[in-house]
Amino acid sequence: MNDIFIALIIGIIAGVIDVIPMLIQKLNRFANLAAFTHWVILGLIIPFVSWNIDPWLKGLIIGELTAIPVILMVIQKDRKSVIPILLMSALLGIGVAIAGARFIG
Repeated sequence: MNDIFIALIIGIIAGVIDVIPMLIQKLNRFANLAAFTHWVILGLIIPFVSWNIDPWLKGLIIGELTAIPVILMVIQKDRKSVIPILLMSALLGIGVAIAGARFIG
């Protein structure tokens, strides 16, 4: 149970980091809530995926793969947001995986 709590904290931190720029841009609350929830859930998933690769690579792959549905939803109305979504997904995915490897094992 302790590992799940730590993973939840990691996900919450990643969610807050992702939402801060969105709040500055004054994006709607549903977009903010979706992004926050996305990272809370990934915080509960990424640390427990058992692939025989470095944690940073695991986080990068999972972060980018889970960004695809988000990109498909926004690309028609806002093409310029694709690069920031990919960048944040890469950075936060790597961060969640490294934090998970360090604090969860």
